[in-house]
Amino acid sequence: MKTSMLGTLLLLAALAGCSRDEEAMGPAQRAGKALDDAGAKVSRQLDSELAKADRAADEARDKIKDATKDAKGGLKRATEEVGKKVEDAGEKIQDAVD
Repeated sequence: MKTSMLGTLLLLAALAGCSRDEEAMGPAQRAGKALDDAGAKVSRQLDSELAKADRAADEARDKIKDATKDAKGGLKRATEEVGKKVEDAGEKIQDAVD
């Protein structure tokens, strides 16, 4: 009889512990669920923010490439202009010597 009663109590305890109903959960279970839910929310938000940061970094890289390309073009034009001025100055000097 004691074995049967003990078995019944263990079965009832196991069934009570397996309940998924929030009202049937104890305070520790509710606190654990709240922590799990909060952790999942923070994780989702962090993933979202990291995705935004990745997009911003990609855009910045593209802008840097464009700026570098523009700077190279400007430097090339400036070098050509300086070359023309030096050539003109050299011709003037040559004319003055002759």
